[in-house]
Amino acid sequence: MKELALRRKVYDRTLKGLMYFCTVLTCALLVFLIGYIFYRGAGTISWELLTSQSSYINDTIGILPNILNTLYIIFIAMIIVLPLGVGAAIYLTEYAKNRKVVALIEFATEILTGIPSIIFGLVGMLFFIQFVGLKQGILAGGLTLVMMILPTIVRTTQESLKTVPQSYREGALGLGAGKWHMIRTVVLPNAIDGIVTGCILSIGRIVGESAALLFTAGFGLVLNGFVQSLQSSSATLTVALYVYANERGETSVAFAIATILMILTLIINLAANFTGRKLKRK
Repeated sequence: MKELALRRKVYDRTLKGLMYFCTVLTCALLVFLIGYIFYRGAGTISWELLTSQSSYINDTIGILPNILNTLYIIFIAMIIVLPLGVGAAIYLTEYAKNRKVVALIEFATEILTGIPSIIFGLVGMLFFIQFVGLKQGILAGGLTLVMMILPTIVRTTQESLKTVPQSYREGALGLGAGKWHMIRTVVLPNAIDGIVTGCILSIGRIVGESAALLFTAGFGLVLNGFVQSLQSSSATLTVALYVYANERGETSVAFAIATILMILTLIINLAANFTGRKLKRK
């Protein structure tokens, strides 16, 4: 018995040691990557880079159009996908009666989350640009991203809705509330954390996406207004990073854009978390 207990103790300590080692290694790699990107990119960031556009005549490089295009495409994609995704999740969780159909839809959404983004880009180009007749721009890129992130919004919202105790629903209905009133005032406020998490994951994918946008949003580096950018070639920050790194050989500018992307993602995530806490308190 003592020998068996000793073996178990050694086994447990070995597994704990491996777990700690993997945790430290993962954190160290993350810190190294972030630190290296900041080290290479922070020195290149300047006010001129952030507030101007690239010009062959003046031999200057500016990424203001790319920053604005990134914000535009986040706005377009999220304003479309949120009602669709949250509404679909509410229907599947609260209203749908046929469990086999629900299971089939959930299986399909999980498959869609694993499809490479380049496939979505090709489908978006064929459907939105060639079939529908849209031009390369923020609108076509945003609609393509809607297809990509819709499964994420649906699944994360569904799982969040399922975590709300059934007793909350029964209590609200027992007090005379209608089903939609119960969902709006009881279920959704208690599921807001999961919805915000889905939004953060979706925004992170939008900000970091390049393959799908190469075919749909385009490579344009010209400063356009919001309305003009909907139907004109408009490169986001990730597409601009690809252009400057691979086609122009401007490695320092590419690292600067990568640094700005990380800062932008951090700001958006903090804003989403703050908004989610405010909504939950209300």
